[in-house]
Order: sequence, then structure tokens, then C-alpha cells
Amino acid sequence: MSVFFGISSSRPTLPSLARLVSICAASAAETPVAARSYACIARRAPPYSIPFGAPDQSPRPRQWPIRQIPARAGFVRSLSIFDGAVIKHYVDLPPDYRDEVGLPFRKSGDLTKDEVLSVFGPGTSTRSANKLLRILHGRRVAGTLEDPAFRRHTAQYRDSQVQTALAYLRKTAPVDEIINAGLRAEDELQALEEAAAAARKADDANGDEIIATPEKENTDKEEVPRRAGLKPANDDVYGVGVFDKIRARNIAIREEEERRLEEERRKREEEASQNMGGLARIDADKPLGLVTPEMSPTMKEWQAKGQSQLAEAPEMSKAARLGPSALFVTLFVAGLAALAEFYLPPKSEYRLFPDIPPSAATVLTLMAINLLVYVSWKIPPLWPVLNRYFILVPATPRPLAVVGAMFSHQKVTHLMINMLFLWFFGTRLHDEVGRGAFLAAYLSSGSLGFLATMANIVLRGNLHLSTLGASGAIYGVTTAYFWLHRFEGFKILGLPPDPYRGVQGLGFIGLLLSLNLAALLPGRGEHMIDVVSHMGGMGAGLACAALLEKRREARKRERGEVQEASSAASNATERIIRKE
Repeated sequence: MSVFFGISSSRPTLPSLARLVSICAASAAETPVAARSYACIARRAPPYSIPFGAPDQSPRPRQWPIRQIPARAGFVRSLSIFDGAVIKHYVDLPPDYRDEVGLPFRKSGDLTKDEVLSVFGPGTSTRSANKLLRILHGRRVAGTLEDPAFRRHTAQYRDSQVQTALAYLRKTAPVDEIINAGLRAEDELQALEEAAAAARKADDANGDEIIATPEKENTDKEEVPRRAGLKPANDDVYGVGVFDKIRARNIAIREEEERRLEEERRKREEEASQNMGGLARIDADKPLGLVTPEMSPTMKEWQAKGQSQLAEAPEMSKAARLGPSALFVTLFVAGLAALAEFYLPPKSEYRLFPDIPPSAATVLTLMAINLLVYVSWKIPPLWPVLNRYFILVPATPRPLAVVGAMFSHQKVTHLMINMLFLWFFGTRLHDEVGRGAFLAAYLSSGSLGFLATMANIVLRGNLHLSTLGASGAIYGVTTAYFWLHRFEGFKILGLPPDPYRGVQGLGFIGLLLSLNLAALLPGRGEHMIDVVSHMGGMGAGLACAALLEKRREARKRERGEVQEASSAASNATERIIRKE
């Protein structure tokens, strides 16, 4: 078939024609002279097209037929409108090509998860692997594979990953990278000559020497074909010099440093998501938890052992993720209810700390467990166990983590705030309801709060989130205490003065609820507070308080009935004695 192109009627300049002839000389041994000339024409884009006949001197463009050329590996190829193959030639780059997007590297689409595993091995996600392959294939076609100005788009990949990807592409999608790089360099030189010619023409027209300005340089850069991903051109007709290469390398190094700092900031934000269970504010400008700028090889080894080797969350249904944890929490809460009902406090001589009030001993024991787990996070050999059972990760659910996470803190401010509230409200609730009921309220509030958080994360598909902390349990204890005194007034530092009674317990419950709801309002940006576990803990604490209140009233009625029965028996006995 014949393909027609509209070409300019003006005769090409001698330097351009010389370049075309020099490029065509590479295929002289295999291609006839006429075919080589036509192949060069097919390789070049207007205005450097050469007509077959005599050039038309009229100003309007004309159409000239270009003969179809037999394909030759790497350089000469035929033109086909319906060619659906992978792009491998420089002249076929689409106008909207961008280095950070790349080009498709095979007809059947991206690699599957199993194919990525077989090519790159474990540790590389499917999405990042396909992105790297597209970028590298685009650079091979665009001739920018060795250009340092574009390395910022692949700086996050290791050298081994880049070399593996290149080896795979060179095996499955062969591309003549040298020819493409040469054509790209020629386009750069062409753009430079056009800029120099335009400057000389302007000098001849104005009679004045025009000094290049930054605005002019930016204009010249925009004239370079964007589809090839070329480096910005300069005014040197001899091409890119050594200083230009050094400047490009320094720019690439600076951009890589900026990218590294941005990556560190993003990792700190991801680490901050592990502290969603607390009330503490996370400082995004400081390293969080166990992450440090530089770690020793031993620390890196322990960190690798403590982390999961999974690149993506396992394929599981929502019921499979939530079912085991929900069943475990149900049985756990049932056991706590039995504890609250049948627990009998030991006598003083059998207590471990007889000189300490029971409420203080219980709360101090809970605080000691929380402190012990916090210190354990600072011991690297314990990281594998802690990451399995003391942090709630819905992506890889473990039922025991629902209980272990309520004793776990990674930040000292998070721990101190939670323990302060536990001491203040925990001892007061313990004095009123006893040890068994207090432990039941504390543990059930924490476990039900984390179960609510887990359900929220799984149902919404946010499997990248995790949580830990005692906040849900402490919210439950605080809510239970205020519910038992919901109509009583509380004064803070003697305020309000008499005769006012102070704020009722219902008012404090409403305050806690409003503080958590305010964190969900739009426009407040991202927050690192696990509001769902707080709300779940408050609901569980309120339910525990209501049940304890009913049990206390039932026991009062039982004691009243027993007293009435004993009084009636005493009166009957007295009457019998009097009759006798």
C-alpha cells in the first residue's frame, strides 16, 4: 500500500541532509541506495522530509508518496497504520509520552502477580514492578536510558531491581537502544540549530545583538520534541558539553535528595498510623517509634525479622478476616461476665500486697503490664512477637492481638496520658464495683473497641491501617464511672462554687463523645486517633455500668427480702414464746 504525508516544499539544509546520509550509511551493507534514502525519510519527521520529485516552489504544502520499506531489525522498518505491536522505535513515540509514565512493554498487558514473583522474586509489589518496566521500556525507545536527568523517576528502586527489569525487557522486547539514542541526539542537535538559526535571523532583521535571556532559554527548551523526553537544549551548536552533563548530574542528585527526604517523611506518617489508639498528638517532624535515620546492621537484621515479608495483604473475604476475631471476643467477654458474677475477693492474709488497697493494687498491676510492653518495644529481639500479638493489623488478623493491643504503646506520651486516666478513674470505679466487675469492664471495653475498629477497617477496605493502645478500655472505664453517677454533680478545683452542684456525669459523657466526633469533622485534615475504638469502648463501658447497676439493685432487693423474712421469723418466735 502507499502512505502519504504532507511535507514542506522548502529544500532541507545541507547539515541536515548530511546527517541523514550519515545515519543511512549504517545500513548500506544490507539495503539498496534508494531504499536507504526512503528509510531515512520515513525515520525523520517534517520539516526534514525529502520529496521524490522536483521540489514544488509554491508556498502551499504538497503530498508525496513514500514507498513502503522492508523491515530491518533495529533501524529500517515498514510503515503500517494498523500496527498493534509494542512500540520499539524512536519515531513511533506518542506525542503525550512522559518519562514517569513510560510505555507498554508487551501486547498482553502488565505482568501478573505470579509473573512478577518469578521475575523479581519476593519483596516487589506487582504495581511497582510494572511501573518500573513501563518507565524503562519508554526510556529504551526514547533514547534516555543513560540520561541522569530522568533518574529521579526510578530512584526509589534498587539497582538490582533496575538491572533485573532491563534484562527481562531486553529478552522479551528487543529494542535497538543505540539507534534510538542516536536519533534522540540528532533531534537535540536539530533543535539547537533551529534556535541558532532563529537567533541569527533575528540579528539580521534588527541589526542588534540579541543576548539570550532565561525566558528565551525556556522558549528554546519548549521547542525540543516533548515526545522523546529530551533534555533541555542550550545555545551551543556543538551539542551538550561536559559542564552541561555535570550540571544535569548535580540537578539529578539534588532532586534525588529531595525525593529521599520526602520518602522519609511519608514513612514517618505511616509509622504514626500505628499510634491510632491513643490521645497523644504525633509529631511528624521527628522519627517515630523505632525508626531512626541510620541503623546498624544488627538493628536492620532484627527489623527485617520483625516485619512481614508480604508485599500485599493476603486475599481473604471480609467474613474470613472478621470471623475468628469476633468469635474470640464473644467468648472472651462471656468469660469476663462470669468473672464479674462469681469472683470473690481474697481475705487480707491471702493477698499479695495486703498493705495496699485492693483498687490501687489492681490498677497498679495493669499499669505495670502496660509499662512492661512499652519497654519491650525497645528490645529488638522481641519485635517479631510484639508485631504479631501486641498490635492490631486487620490485613493479617490474629484474634489474640485484640487483647494484646490494649496493653501496647510505642510512644511515651501516649502511655503516660492513658495511665493517668486509668489511675484517676480506674481506682474510683474499682472501689464501687469490686475487682471482678472492674476487670470485666476494663477488658471488655478494650476488646470490643478494637473489634469495632477492625470491622471498620475491613469493611471500608483500609487494610494499610493498624492500631494499638489502651484508650478504648480507659474510655469504657471512664464512661462506666460517670454513668453510675450520671445525675450527681462534679466540681473541678472547687468550681462552680456553692450552692451550684457542678457538672453532672451525663455532661462529662457528652463531652467525651463530642471530642471524638469533632475529630471526624471535615476540614480537620488527617488525624492519628482511633476514634472508632474510643466510641466502641464508651458503648461497652456504658453497657457494663447498666448491667452492674441492675445487679446491684437485684442484690439490694434480695437483701431486703432476706431481712423481711428474718424479721417475720423473729416476730413469730417472740409470739410463740409469749403464748407459752
